[in-house]
Amino acid sequence: MSAPAGAIALHGLTLGYDRHPAVHHLDGTIRPGALLALVGPNGAGKSTLLKGIVGEVPCLDGRIDRPDLAGAIAYLPQSAEIDRGFPLRVLDLVAMGLWRRIGPWRRAAPYRDRLIEALGLVGLVGFEDRPIGTLSGGQFQRALFARLIVQDARVILLDEPFTGVDGRTSADLLRLIGAWHGQGRTIVAALHDLAQVRGHFPETLLLAREPVAWGPTEAVLSPHNLARAQTLSEAWDEDAAICGRAAGETPHAHSHAHGPGHDHPHHHGPAQPHEHRDAP
Repeated sequence: MSAPAGAIALHGLTLGYDRHPAVHHLDGTIRPGALLALVGPNGAGKSTLLKGIVGEVPCLDGRIDRPDLAGAIAYLPQSAEIDRGFPLRVLDLVAMGLWRRIGPWRRAAPYRDRLIEALGLVGLVGFEDRPIGTLSGGQFQRALFARLIVQDARVILLDEPFTGVDGRTSADLLRLIGAWHGQGRTIVAALHDLAQVRGHFPETLLLAREPVAWGPTEAVLSPHNLARAQTLSEAWDEDAAICGRAAGETPHAHSHAHGPGHDHPHHHGPAQPHEHRDAP
């Protein structure tokens, strides 16, 4: 069954690199208008899932249904993945949000008022001609959010949007996210700060390479679920292959609150804590 219009449905989804899974056996639907936090230990697959939704990481198994969302998804990667050394003005950075509408070669000058308005909404009035390399971390993140405003997408994916920014900037951007949610947009954000999640995101998906729990935030972020996520993440086998399914077998139908003993063959031997990045 395909997803309803505007929804993002994950069916037995496995994502990974070089045929090694980073997220596996994920089932569920991100409903239109959701305000969903992605939470999990470092290396739990949060960034991989966001990249999979936008098509930057291949599906090794299962599928993602995104009916009626062609061109309607905006993605903000982690700031560390963005080259701030490129000689670009703040206004030019924000104007990149227009590319889908006007193409890369048309001038953005006719849209200047709209770009200035977006900068005003993120508190960067007067910054339009500054080189992006001169901005603080918080100012740069505000400029990236202005680009999202201009992009005007129905679905917004944010990867660690508050890492390395000051408290005031985080509060301002959280208010902007709340305004987007009030407009009926779908927002999915990978986050580390559980207090932020509890305070601002009504729905949470807890990942540890596989879904641990998905549902109302307070129920998902229970001590039991958080401890289980840490255990699963530490026991992950980096060299594991994709879980095979027998011919004719349907994808794993995970419930949104897994109980004990829900392990997969990807976890082998004693738990060995390690660092892992979502991308190679």
